[in-house]
Amino acid sequence: MASVDLVDETYIVVDRTRIAAVVADPDRWRSWWPSLNLVVFMDRGLDGIRWSITGDLVGSAEIWLETQPEGVLVHYYLRGEPTVPGSRTEARRLPDSARGAREIDRLRRRHAVAWKRTVWSLKDELEGERRPGEPG
Repeated sequence: MASVDLVDETYIVVDRTRIAAVVADPDRWRSWWPSLNLVVFMDRGLDGIRWSITGDLVGSAEIWLETQPEGVLVHYYLRGEPTVPGSRTEARRLPDSARGAREIDRLRRRHAVAWKRTVWSLKDELEGERRPGEPG
């Protein structure tokens, strides 16, 4: 299992074609993950995208768009190992110690919080002025 293994689901009331277009935009990727370089290894169209990642982490990321009544469930996966200082591609295994665990926890938390900010901002953008309970 990867040292950083994040899974998130967020429901957005929007047509899947609209959110798929946003997810497919490489300019968004740079703003969503500034410390990562993403290379598409599986473009799933309306179902989302899978990437190989390098940078702060080496591993993979995925956004899967699952159609739900009146919206989309955005599944997010980030799995990776931290990199050796000065390298963007060489994975570093942290010591099996309290210090190593704290470092992984900080890295995991940083990526989790950044993703939640990103996806909530995306939700606000795509849902616009829709009030809870109203159709999209």
